[in-house]
Amino acid sequence: MSSLSPLPAATGAATAAFLRPSLLPPKKSASQLSAYKSRKPYSPHFARISCKTSSSDKEPNNNDQTGPTTRRDILIGMGSLYGAASSLSDPTALANPLQPPDLSKCHPAIKGDAGDTADCCPPFSDQIEFKLPSPKEPMRIRPAAHLVDKAYIDKYEKAISLMKALPDDDPRSFKNQANVHCAYCNGAYDQVGITPSVALQIHFSWIFFPFHRYYLYFFERILGKLIDDPTFALPFWNWDSPDGIRSAASLTPEAQWQSNRDVMHTQMVSGAKKRTLFFGTPLKAGDLADGNGQGTLERTPHGNLHIWVGDLTREYKEDMGNLYSAGRDPLFYCHHGNVDRMWDLWKTLGPRRTDFTDPDWLDAAFLFYDENCKLVRCKIRDSLDNEKLRTGYQSVPILWKDSKRVPKKIRNKATAATATKKKRELTDLSEFPLVLNKTISVALPRPRKNRTATEKEDEEEILVVGGIEIDRSQVIKFDVALNDDDDGAPAGPQDTEFAGAFVNVPHRQKAGASNFKTVLRLGITDLLEDLDADDDDTIVVTLVPKVGEPVIGGLKIDYLAD
Repeated sequence: MSSLSPLPAATGAATAAFLRPSLLPPKKSASQLSAYKSRKPYSPHFARISCKTSSSDKEPNNNDQTGPTTRRDILIGMGSLYGAASSLSDPTALANPLQPPDLSKCHPAIKGDAGDTADCCPPFSDQIEFKLPSPKEPMRIRPAAHLVDKAYIDKYEKAISLMKALPDDDPRSFKNQANVHCAYCNGAYDQVGITPSVALQIHFSWIFFPFHRYYLYFFERILGKLIDDPTFALPFWNWDSPDGIRSAASLTPEAQWQSNRDVMHTQMVSGAKKRTLFFGTPLKAGDLADGNGQGTLERTPHGNLHIWVGDLTREYKEDMGNLYSAGRDPLFYCHHGNVDRMWDLWKTLGPRRTDFTDPDWLDAAFLFYDENCKLVRCKIRDSLDNEKLRTGYQSVPILWKDSKRVPKKIRNKATAATATKKKRELTDLSEFPLVLNKTISVALPRPRKNRTATEKEDEEEILVVGGIEIDRSQVIKFDVALNDDDDGAPAGPQDTEFAGAFVNVPHRQKAGASNFKTVLRLGITDLLEDLDADDDDTIVVTLVPKVGEPVIGGLKIDYLAD
């Protein structure tokens, strides 16, 4: 079973046994890797588009290596997928919702530091407005990938094969569908009407969930149209279940699952009691998205699993390990199926866990091609209810809701911070900003303590790790713990002291400097109670670098109402 928090030392070839042993991906040979790296770029930016709507229009050649030849290649799909917080000063711009991109002004996306580009611009045509499907349409119930049968796998394989067989000037082709993520995530689009130009980015903010919901919605309907099945639904990778995720690991399967369950509890329950913590911070016209701050689930497990599945031996960590190439792996859509499922589940965990009502969120919009090759303008307000989209999920056990971590050792309330201070050399707050190239601990004052239950419900106490400066094109990860005893290895996801982690999936916005500043916000109200530290004047914050050496600008305690 893989870990949802630490990054593995394994490469993409070790994406072993996510679903079932029979669905493992074949390893790439040296010649395959060489062929991929030396392939000629393609240019899919067409003024005209074609659209064949019948599944009988073009059946795939089963001997053609561009189509899937094994069930293993479908759900994991490492092979045959490559086809041939700052803002502007204008306050009026900040008051507006993000507008969909102008496809006619799409430009090459940036892969990484070397400046290599990817042409992932789609065909373009006139737009139509999104309309919810008829309530009379059958529901598409997405199955857990580890529970599907052979008949379903055969149907899924056929649908993907037909999508891959579509020509490059068809916006529904697998190449063009994969390029949707590339264009929106690696700087191919600029925000409309903003001068100087600001890249459009759909990660690191409150638009993360609705964008990917629409992405799956149209991808799924295209597949269903190609096989003439109006009930076809994508599988979801049930990585929050012990049966849904497996791999070789240093921990026993039982210990690894307990660790994963604890991570899920933090990201969905104790650390995500406010909308901004779960969804991410607001993004409005003119804002730089990746300077804002991710939501809990986007960081972990979403970001961790992207990197884990990607091939760390490649320059740009393709496929899943870089946002420009993630859509090339069919596992991407299974992964985001479960991410989308988490949005639904989060809203069932308490009466205050509701969607934003801010018009700047509700009226933010995206463009997608539908199953009929129509370019559709979609607003977030129409994506909030999966049932209205005629989408649902197979019911599976949810085992993380009541998970409780065990402290590294029993604490004495009166001496918790003192004991840690005696055992660990503390870094003074005056030393920030600093490069996080070693584990550090900081004594951090708390403005309030012993708050009432009502005060805690109204405002979440949050730990803010601010001024995080990183190279966005690199994998970056560090862990955060509170009141961690220095008795060996720092606290991990299985320990009560573990507060969360920062994760960056490699991406780029524009050519040139790739550094940017962002922020990490961690909800700690429940954690302080679990550590019996709710009446402490000071807590000890420990930062543990895992991958990369980010600059940390500072630490503070704040309180969040929404």
